[in-house]
Amino acid sequence: MPEGDTVWRTARSLHTALAGALVVRSDLRVPRLATVDLTGRRILGVVPRGKHLLTRLDGGLTLHSHLGMEGSWRLYRSGARWTGGPGHQIRAVLGTEGVSAVGYALPLLELLRTADEPQAVGHLGPDLLGPDWDPDEAARRLSADPDRPLGEALLDQRNLAGIGNVYRSELCFLARTAPWTPVRLAPDPHRLVEVARRLLDANKAHGARSTTGNRSRGRLLYVYGRAGEPCRRCGAPVRSAEFGPSGEKRLAYWCPRCQPDPSA
Repeated sequence: MPEGDTVWRTARSLHTALAGALVVRSDLRVPRLATVDLTGRRILGVVPRGKHLLTRLDGGLTLHSHLGMEGSWRLYRSGARWTGGPGHQIRAVLGTEGVSAVGYALPLLELLRTADEPQAVGHLGPDLLGPDWDPDEAARRLSADPDRPLGEALLDQRNLAGIGNVYRSELCFLARTAPWTPVRLAPDPHRLVEVARRLLDANKAHGARSTTGNRSRGRLLYVYGRAGEPCRRCGAPVRSAEFGPSGEKRLAYWCPRCQPDPSA
């Protein structure tokens, strides 16, 4: 699933290409929007909110999308062939005189009044890459359920918006804390959310995400995706296992030596 830094980059690309332009082609391929025509409206801008994208148009409308696990927005020059995936995966097309923005495999696409955006994203916690980032509020929300496993609390977008499975695993490693450790036994939540903010901010302009500070191939991450490989800190084999509440289990990665089990 794309994480907050990826969504931020997508929003920046869409905004740069579309903001200020008139829609000359509109094709929303989801049943409840099939008859909607946005042609003639001006695109005011595209902003990210956590993992959500808000494309604002004149007339007080917002096209709200979420990339989910496999979704993407691709930009093409007018007349260019669309290569982002098979045609049946296309969910949205917004075309201007020079550019077409094509949304593939979007699990969420809805049109709402811009004034009603809080109904769609108001439940989210402080946005790690947002202009209104509030570390104190993020730390408060993260600590609100002290018996909840840290790995679950970090993924909950109601606590802080933008963390996905990659950053969840990497943040737990940097905190020297196993993902299932209760929040009350984890290190200072204020420091943890500030580290999260720094990591996403450092990666938002890069295609290759790095949490190690090393952008060389094969040296980008500490534990995520490295099951069975040696820990970069102590050399112990990195482990992985599905972790999370029923129906929401995600693969977690950790070093058993650097991130000891608190119950052992």
